[in-house]
Amino acid sequence: MIVRQLSEANQSNRRIISPDGNWESTRLLLKEDQMGFSFHITTIYEGADFQMHYQNHLESVYCISGEGEVKTLDDGQTYPIKPGTIYILDKHDKHVLRAFKEMKMACVFNPPLNGTEVHNAEGAYERDAAPISS
Repeated sequence: MIVRQLSEANQSNRRIISPDGNWESTRLLLKEDQMGFSFHITTIYEGADFQMHYQNHLESVYCISGEGEVKTLDDGQTYPIKPGTIYILDKHDKHVLRAFKEMKMACVFNPPLNGTEVHNAEGAYERDAAPISS
C-alpha cells in the first residue's frame, strides 16, 4: 500500500513549478510507483491562458475549485470549468486552458509521468523525462 500526504508532498521535490508561471503541480503518484498512471494535484493560477498538446499522454482533469474554461483547437469548442467538472483529453487533444479564478485540479496521466516534467515548446510532456531523485 502507498500512502502519501499532500501537505508533505508540497514540501518536497514532488512539487513542480512551471517555468512560465501558469501552474504548479504536486505529483503524488509517479511512474516509479508502478501503478500504470500518475496522479497530481495541480494549481492553475488566476489569469493563466496557455496552449497544451499532450502528444505522449492521455489526461483526465477534475476541477476541485476555481473557475475557467478549456477550448479544443481542432473543433473550436469551449467548455466552462467549475468545481465538479471533469474533462478528458482522450484523443491527445490540442487545447487552451484559461483560469478566471485560481483552479485546483486533480489530474491523472497515462502513461505515468516520472515527476520532473514541464511543458515543452509544443505544450507537451516528454515521454521519458528524468525521474524525481530522492
